Amino acid sequence: MHHNLPLDCPIRIVSLKVTDVRFPTSEGLHGSDAIHPDPDYSAAYVELTTSEAGLKGCGSAFTLGRGTEVIAKNIESLKHYVEDKKLESIVNNFRNFYHALVNDGQMRWLGPEKGVLHMACSAILNAIWDLWAKVAGKPVWKLLSDMRPQQLVDLIDFTYISDYLTPDEALQILAEDGKENDREGYLNANGYPAYTTSAGWLGYSEQTIREQHALLSAQGFDKFKMTDANQRWSVPEAVAWMRQLAEFQPYWIEEPTSPDDVLGHRAVRDALQPLGVRVATGEMCQNKVLFKQFFQAAALDVCQIDACRLASVNEVLPVLLMAAKAG
Repeated sequence: MHHNLPLDCPIRIVSLKVTDVRFPTSEGLHGSDAIHPDPDYSAAYVELTTSEAGLKGCGSAFTLGRGTEVIAKNIESLKHYVEDKKLESIVNNFRNFYHALVNDGQMRWLGPEKGVLHMACSAILNAIWDLWAKVAGKPVWKLLSDMRPQQLVDLIDFTYISDYLTPDEALQILAEDGKENDREGYLNANGYPAYTTSAGWLGYSEQTIREQHALLSAQGFDKFKMTDANQRWSVPEAVAWMRQLAEFQPYWIEEPTSPDDVLGHRAVRDALQPLGVRVATGEMCQNKVLFKQFFQAAALDVCQIDACRLASVNEVLPVLLMAAKAG
């Protein structure tokens, strides 16, 4: 159902419902990787029921099965932040709402701003963004892209990151970015050409690796080949493995080591940069402060984000702006 209601329409969030949704993907090892061998793709799924008949906001936090109930319980403990609140009062003061939610005076002891609690906040915030977009009659990406630079900056909580990115710097980045070519028009006209696949894990013989490389090259996929260690290696192991693979010119190595090890990533980057191999990470990065440290330490080349681990769009925005500043 599509709703084209003005934002000043007095839509009230009546209730929050959270559902523990799980799929037995482990039976076929679907989605498994080098460090998560038996995932059951799951979600703590949030539904915000409103005073407008048929209008709901839906959001989720992604999990791998066991533990989903823990996130769901955290969501239940935070539902008073949205129940019986007007949507307008939340989104018109989103920075302060976000700060209050992720810094609940009692719950933050379980974080702060990390782990299960932060993922619970992301599910609630994702549902609010979904609701706001439905009211505006746009997908979330369009709701964002139609905002003026100052509106975007007003969404961001700069707590703990203003030593690296100030509101004025963020505003300048967005203002300059808006002067560039019409990327939205280009993408609407041409699409986004990409194909991703998993060819296999390390542990294959050298002959098999060379056969896969030859096959990909013959099919025209030799421009961007990306490798992913899924946090499996120590820093020395990451460097040693990627030196062996460097002749195949992988574009990046993703998550080469612990997602919290900023200086470890910097060491891997320093070792691989002369070989033309970039370092990518961020999917398991727990918050904007850790991202700030990655940028300050020049420890990554490619910034990856997950709006179900970070606290939704509200935290993704400052991370992307810090990445833009870092170049």
